[in-house]
Amino acid sequence: RIGSATSLSSTIINNRLQELVKLFKERTEKVKEKLTDPDVTSDDESPVASPAKLAPATAPVPPPGGELEGDKLAEDEHYCEMLCCTFKYRPWLDGLKNYRFPSSIDPLTNLMYVLWLFFVVMAWNWNCWFIPVRWAFPYQTPANIHFWLLVDYLCDLVYLLDILVFQTRLQFVQGGDIITDKKAMKENYLRSQRFKMDVVCLLPLDLFYFKVGVNPLLRFPRCLKYMAFFEFNNRLEAILSKAYIYRVIRTTAYLLYSLHVNSCLYYWASAYEGLGSTTWVYDGEGNSYIRCYYWAVKTLITIGGLPDPKTLFEIVFQLLNYFTGVFAFSVMIGQMRDVVGAATAGQTYYRSCMDSTIKYMNFYKIPKTVQNRVKTWYEYTWHSQGMLDESELLVQLPDKMRLDIAIDVNYNIVSKVALFQGCDRQMIFDMLKRLRSVVYLPNDYVCKKGEIGREMYIIQAGQVQVLGGPDGKTVLVTLKAGSVFGEISLLAAGGGNRRTANVIAHGFANLFILDKKDLNEILVHYPESQKLLRKKAKKMLKKNNKPKDEKGAPGDSLIIPPKAETPKLFQAALAAAGRMGGKGPLVQLRWRLKELKAMQV
Repeated sequence: RIGSATSLSSTIINNRLQELVKLFKERTEKVKEKLTDPDVTSDDESPVASPAKLAPATAPVPPPGGELEGDKLAEDEHYCEMLCCTFKYRPWLDGLKNYRFPSSIDPLTNLMYVLWLFFVVMAWNWNCWFIPVRWAFPYQTPANIHFWLLVDYLCDLVYLLDILVFQTRLQFVQGGDIITDKKAMKENYLRSQRFKMDVVCLLPLDLFYFKVGVNPLLRFPRCLKYMAFFEFNNRLEAILSKAYIYRVIRTTAYLLYSLHVNSCLYYWASAYEGLGSTTWVYDGEGNSYIRCYYWAVKTLITIGGLPDPKTLFEIVFQLLNYFTGVFAFSVMIGQMRDVVGAATAGQTYYRSCMDSTIKYMNFYKIPKTVQNRVKTWYEYTWHSQGMLDESELLVQLPDKMRLDIAIDVNYNIVSKVALFQGCDRQMIFDMLKRLRSVVYLPNDYVCKKGEIGREMYIIQAGQVQVLGGPDGKTVLVTLKAGSVFGEISLLAAGGGNRRTANVIAHGFANLFILDKKDLNEILVHYPESQKLLRKKAKKMLKKNNKPKDEKGAPGDSLIIPPKAETPKLFQAALAAAGRMGGKGPLVQLRWRLKELKAMQV
């Protein structure tokens, strides 16, 4: 019976079985689609962790009344109690208290080590500049001897900390491996030439102060820590964006220091001969250091106008000064020329390329409008990226480093291209290395409608406009930095890779270009990605053509437009008139319709 319990249960079972069959079919279709197109993502949502699992086991439970919130506010206030006073202190003090000195230091990338080298170099400069002054000029007196000694021993403390704390923790490379073991780093430093020089720098010659007095010359070994100075120069130039400025300052300091030492020697020679004893020596008037420095400048630069030396000692001293001055000054000038030349090498190359191009255009009488656009391209390209061809800069780098730079510059843009999503990650990396940068001037055509597409474009900077309409000048869309166009042309075949619109640069535009030839060479090694790309290209072509077909976009234009279908009753009347014959209006109309059909065919 229809209303029995057995009949109802069988109906429920049949409905349930039909639902299960339907679910299995849907699952099978999803699995099949996933196998054919790996880019399809799963519809299953990722599980959301419950708050109980996210919270730590020891998390406090807020009691009624919001006491936990009050505790949080108290933590943010950072109160500190000392004796009877309560005051606030800054949160960074906690970080400073909890700071742990690193067990190993990378000397090439650690900025803290560069900062420490700065203090070491400052201590070294103190010794190099003030030891000659204190030895020659009467600036060190019993009244200020405590100040000089205090700064001297602070510099010695910096030297000592450099030996005990920093140099024994520097990493080094051995057999291609970076050694960070404490014992190995300490042994490497103890075996190095740097350690021997550091020990010589700290020879305790100050003990002779008790016998001969405070003589600054006994601190001369402190000037032998020159290795720290040169290391600081290398590390600082590596992190400066305009290192040539520091090189100019350093070369100028070399010249000033040589004049400084010469002025100290001149005062010592004057004191040896006797101040004011002859016209050649310093007469003891005015500021002694400034007057002696002025004499040193005139001597080393060989300006002339100096008094003639009288005694044999003065003649020998002056001859040595002249020879040293000519040699030192020529070395400084040559070094300054090299520094300035290295700083302007790129600018010189840019000017030479531009001059050669202008000479070529003038020889072949290129129109001025074209010449002006070429000059504009040169100027904008140089000022925007500091070079004419980026690939020349990266040629010297290893392949791995070029890939790292390309990933940082272009991967975020290329990974968002719908055509390349789901492809092999290594294939995209290989593709990034083939991108080349091109600069387009305002109103330059990037591509024209109807031409064969062989490139894909990625907008790095600037904007481009897609033109269309009856006159081909209507702006359909404006693409900005990060946009991609022309990607379908890389894989389209059979005439489908023709450009469908004009694209011009709106202002200056910097684009990355990927050639079809380069992509084909890459896809040879990634057959699965090649199948996926071709499948996606077909889908994108169908999707782009589908709206036009639905809207009835005109295909090939017809001379005579199609007419409406003839009603059936009228067709029967025409057929009867044709069978009966005669010269009635229906017969004439029937003959006229036949002519129209023939013309349409």
